[in-house]
Amino acid sequence: MEEAGTVDFLDICKLRQSCRNFSDRPVEHDKLVKCVEAGHFSHSACNAQPWSFIVVENPELVSEIAKCGQQLKQNAFLRTAKAFIVILEEHAVLSPVISCFLDSQYYAKGDLGAAAAYVCLEATTQGLGSCHIGVYDRAGICELLNIPAEKQFGAVIALGYPASDVIRSKNRKPFDDIVRFV
Repeated sequence: MEEAGTVDFLDICKLRQSCRNFSDRPVEHDKLVKCVEAGHFSHSACNAQPWSFIVVENPELVSEIAKCGQQLKQNAFLRTAKAFIVILEEHAVLSPVISCFLDSQYYAKGDLGAAAAYVCLEATTQGLGSCHIGVYDRAGICELLNIPAEKQFGAVIALGYPASDVIRSKNRKPFDDIVRFV
């Protein structure tokens, strides 16, 4: 299926890194759309697609979301982010056979993780940097974006053009330590 001039998926995986220094260059709307489209096309259990996406590109809101992500004296770099994508968990509708045995949200966390990964990988192909934020003021983000308090978050992803083109070396466990073929 590979065509001349296409990029190998593993190469994209190797290029993707958590960007913690964004340039002043604004992110084009169409690139954000492509990132969300990629998340939309990620896999999910029973094709339930238990997600919705909020793309924050308004500069004033981006600044406020960045402040919400600077908790516990972490993530000062967020002040340079140019956009955020918030992925929310929606009700999953599983096939009747599976839903008889499992809560409808049983697979949702994994599905949301896949959607977040697709967003970040597409950002890489668009020349954007991304960083999946782990610490943030959830209530503050809910208030800013009119998200119901009971809604679960799947991800908060900061986006922008990297301030540097340097790809850091990947510090990963040895391949043979993390895989077993049987």
